[in-house]
Amino acid sequence: MQVYLVGGAVRDALLGREIKERDYVVVGATPEQLINQGFQQVGKDFPVFLHPKTKEEYALARTERKQGQGYTGFICDFTPEVTLEQDLIRRDLTVNAIAQAEDGSLVDPFGGQDDIKKRVLRHVSDAFSEDPLRILRVARFAARYHYLGFTIAPETKQLLIAMVKAGELTTLTAERVWLEFEKSLSDGAFSDFLNVLASIGGLSVISAELEKQWNEDTYKTLKARFDYANNHQLHDTALLFSQVTLSLSSQEINSIANTIRLPNEVRDLAINAQTHQAVLASEQPSCDEVFNCFNQLDLWRRPERFKQVLKVLEISLQHPVPCHESLTLAANQAKAVNPQQFIAQGIKGADIKTALEQARLSAISRYFS
Repeated sequence: MQVYLVGGAVRDALLGREIKERDYVVVGATPEQLINQGFQQVGKDFPVFLHPKTKEEYALARTERKQGQGYTGFICDFTPEVTLEQDLIRRDLTVNAIAQAEDGSLVDPFGGQDDIKKRVLRHVSDAFSEDPLRILRVARFAARYHYLGFTIAPETKQLLIAMVKAGELTTLTAERVWLEFEKSLSDGAFSDFLNVLASIGGLSVISAELEKQWNEDTYKTLKARFDYANNHQLHDTALLFSQVTLSLSSQEINSIANTIRLPNEVRDLAINAQTHQAVLASEQPSCDEVFNCFNQLDLWRRPERFKQVLKVLEISLQHPVPCHESLTLAANQAKAVNPQQFIAQGIKGADIKTALEQARLSAISRYFS
């Protein structure tokens, strides 16, 4: 039995990047051998095991044979006779098909080290086209390593274009598409991710609304926003995704939410930021405009919504909104108005709501005319 470190950990070590997780492949072993050593099997039909102490993933070397459509239609063979090279050839990119033995030596049958030096993302074999998820994965890797000068090899880009034209992206579930979007947002390079998808014709398949607004100016604008977010340690997924939808309508955002299955909190923040950006990013909003925003955002029960919208707008402007201090003070004082004080004064029924609104307007009017 031989154990090799594989995939992202080897790639990132060669690039001098921080290693966030380690995955291993085990050659010449059976599931029973690993279970007897205390490993915990993940799932019933997939040869992946968790180490008894580190909980890192150890997968038996395997081959895959395509059966059916989509990214789940594979039959795996993980007998002890499967070699390391047979396992590596099923991987997506050469830079991800390098293994490190326990003595530190590298096994690199497909030229991954050379491609790292050349800053090229190249598919390992023709089997690449059997998995439509790899379209999004390559776009994500190209975005993540764009700052290092990585580009997609011409032959790999042509293969991606052919896969998109063949309708492979349409076999992915909306939830799986969002998961890849979310990973790219976490990488902080979402503008490059969308740019790669646009360049291979994939963005229009995933979202006509996003594709419609995409051009070089949009790319540069979003890149500047994401750079600002990275520099200020703003990594929340909803904050970042809202940058892409600020120029769209609420109807278009809802359409994207249905197509990609946006989580509710991501969709709601995108709509709230789009709806209220004109007022909250204004240099001189009126008292009534600010009050209406506070009401519609339900500042009184959900104050975090208002704070999130301000943060979305800060990223988009690359500085706090012009009236940030006044808006914050007005929000705090208006929210502090307590309806119990009017009840104590003997005010009843609908008159309580009227008194409450007048008091909140009065608090806001100290900062906005």
